[in-house]
Amino acid sequence: MAQNDDPAGTVSRRDFIKTVGATSVAAGVLAPAAPVTAQGPAALGPGPVPVNLTINGRARTLQIEPRVTLLDAVRDHANLTGNKRVCDRGTCGACTMIVDGRTVYSCSTLAIDVQGSRIRTVDGLANGDDLHPVQEAFCAADGMMCGFCTPGFVMATVALLEKYPKPTIAQARRELDGNVCRCGTFNRVFEAALSAGGVNRG
Repeated sequence: MAQNDDPAGTVSRRDFIKTVGATSVAAGVLAPAAPVTAQGPAALGPGPVPVNLTINGRARTLQIEPRVTLLDAVRDHANLTGNKRVCDRGTCGACTMIVDGRTVYSCSTLAIDVQGSRIRTVDGLANGDDLHPVQEAFCAADGMMCGFCTPGFVMATVALLEKYPKPTIAQARRELDGNVCRCGTFNRVFEAALSAGGVNRG
């Protein structure tokens, strides 16, 4: 006897499967689509966007692309050219700036990531014609030659002396380890770092 000729009037397996399949398709067609919710922060760029930076105590709003580094933002858009681009790979320290009390390689730091932070560059150390004590110490100790690495060394030394007002030579070597002088004036740099006085916590 065929399944469709069941005298008891029960539904055959074939009819049941057809009914369930049709019902599922209809439900999928008629059910409203689930709302799509945004995940994570809104995308920025690729064009220029406003980036708010506080550099040497001054608030600045720069129109830059999100991919712009802190070094490029400061040099090319804020016109503060004291810190130098040398390796551009975060290995030499010439671009060193102080962000919220810590030294950073500005060539490897995105400007957009340090919004709301306190950024200090070598341009902001002197007070008019009065040099910062570290700058004076570098001049007195002749701690520079070609000058490309000097701004980074000065900023790293400022951070060193704000952390250790009277550093040992071991502390100076450790804190300045991320900076390279290709001219080889390390001894004079350490002399300047150990002799600078009057440096308050920044």
